[in-house]
Amino acid sequence: MFDDILKMVKEHFGNNPEVANAIPADQADAVHHEIANHITNGLANQQVTNDTTNQAVNQGGSTGLLGTLENAIASGGTLTHAIEGGLVGSLASKFGLSPLVTGAIAGALPGLLQKIANRRANNTGV
Repeated sequence: MFDDILKMVKEHFGNNPEVANAIPADQADAVHHEIANHITNGLANQQVTNDTTNQAVNQGGSTGLLGTLENAIASGGTLTHAIEGGLVGSLASKFGLSPLVTGAIAGALPGLLQKIANRRANNTGV
């Protein structure tokens, strides 16, 4: 799962020149790994609290879980905020990235998380 997310991170930020150009070239790989780590951990720690989701998961389905994930992303929910908050602090402290750069990365996260949710829903990796 991590490798798939890392690949998506690199593609997503590679296709977003404003963000890609703001990340120092010598730190790009490490920053991509940090972003992928935060997303992977955020998804792994996502708590399922919706009754419909619990029922779908208990029945062996994943539609409810994916729906909850998509709704959380689309609405800027807890998962998105948790990943953004931890990631911004981590990028600033580990790499010395400015608030402008970390803000641009955080701003690009909802689109990336949506892509990940869509891939999961379509069973095409991640």
